[in-house]
Amino acid sequence: MSEQEILAFDKADSIVDVPTHYCPGCQHGVAQRIAGELLSEMGLTENTLLVTSIGCSVFLYNYLNVDSVEAPHGRAPAVATGVKRARGDKFVLSYQGDGDLASIGMAEIMHCANRGENISIIFVNNTVYGMTGGQMAPTTLVGQKTTTSPAGRNAAKEGLPIRMAEIIGSLGGVAYSARVALNNVKNIRKAKKAMKKAFEVQQKELGFGFIELLATCPTNWRMNAIQANERVESELIPYFPLGVYKDITAED
Repeated sequence: MSEQEILAFDKADSIVDVPTHYCPGCQHGVAQRIAGELLSEMGLTENTLLVTSIGCSVFLYNYLNVDSVEAPHGRAPAVATGVKRARGDKFVLSYQGDGDLASIGMAEIMHCANRGENISIIFVNNTVYGMTGGQMAPTTLVGQKTTTSPAGRNAAKEGLPIRMAEIIGSLGGVAYSARVALNNVKNIRKAKKAMKKAFEVQQKELGFGFIELLATCPTNWRMNAIQANERVESELIPYFPLGVYKDITAED
């Protein structure tokens, strides 16, 4: 094999071989590749039912080769609950952004987690509403400028950014809650391990699995990809600390 023919990595069978619609530097593609790799490696591809919600992630059903249901804005946890209760034999995965999950969908995610629904949810936190033009989200950092906070988020008026992994981890029905980041190779590897744990607790029927991914949105942050990755390290991680906030398997 010549140097030009060396294959860097194989494509997982759960990942559809098509271009994605994401902006350059967006890390939704990274998050979805990790999810796709895990579905294949864990033998879950044929048995997965995916629930997508509204936002940049809505077209995930075009990129993962699994059966899927599209939920109304913020309602993915409620739809996933119905799917899992109707088909308890299936692996049910939901994928949501911060505007979708932590704003209009806050009631759904809280009650779903508190009930301990046996599903897994991937939560992508890029601190902004990506698809609709870059408005302030519940996770927007104090001082961060958006289209609806041109002077920067004001804590006195808009409150502080919501830390979802900590909130979810405090609820009784939750089996696993963790926050990871996608800004470098080391963190991506850690993210895959954490996401696998969120999948495994569902396989073991232990309860609700939640994984928060700190990700970039270069377009709405008005940055290039390198600057966006640096922002995750210097601004997002200090406010949204990485770590495991609940793991009932570690308590055994």
